[in-house]
Amino acid sequence: MKKISEKFFRNYIVNGFIFLMFIGLFSLSFLGQTSQVFSSNSYSPYYNGNTNSNYVSLMFNVYMGTEYLDGILEILEKTNSKATFFVGGSWAVKNSEMLKKIYDYGHEIGNHGYWHKDHKQLSIEKNMSEISLTHKVIKELLGYDMTLFSPPSGSFGNNTLKVAGQLGYKTIMWTKDTIDWRDKDENLIYNRAIKNPKGGDLILMHPTECTLNALENIISFYTQSGYKLTTVSQNIA
Repeated sequence: MKKISEKFFRNYIVNGFIFLMFIGLFSLSFLGQTSQVFSSNSYSPYYNGNTNSNYVSLMFNVYMGTEYLDGILEILEKTNSKATFFVGGSWAVKNSEMLKKIYDYGHEIGNHGYWHKDHKQLSIEKNMSEISLTHKVIKELLGYDMTLFSPPSGSFGNNTLKVAGQLGYKTIMWTKDTIDWRDKDENLIYNRAIKNPKGGDLILMHPTECTLNALENIISFYTQSGYKLTTVSQNIA
């Protein structure tokens, strides 16, 4: 009886030790994954794409200007150019047919938050709500999972980067800003869009009348200079 008890006790100690080692290794693995998910350094924003390529991307942030999108799509189609449209969730709900048209033309759809909030000032929970709600809307309307997030007004903080990364998003900024929402001058918009061109450029635009008027000349400049107008995803790959 004594030998059986000693054997049982030894087995109990050995098995207990193995169990504790397993828990320890599991914990280290889990903590390592958690650190990666919630470290803002793991999710730095993109300010340009592949600088060794001939890719350039036009990015349209869309909350308004719906009346100019047909013209923009026609020019992109005529010039065989692809672009990325970052759409607001509230805009998409009200303009689902235009959203589908953009998508059907073969352009990329990105997330631009739901209400055009200042994401730098938002908590983890509110960043999560803005981004995830927009994702859900686009998924329901298009059956499409977005992977790119452009913070409204380019405003982001650590909370934004953490949440975007946790949701599987890359945070996208820009190389060139046409500031077309403010300066209604097509020549100024054109000059800002083509200044110091290089591979990997991400060019920020909005659907405005002056942008529409300048768009074909901007595309012509880049194509004649040997660049290819493509989506942000392809550019940053």
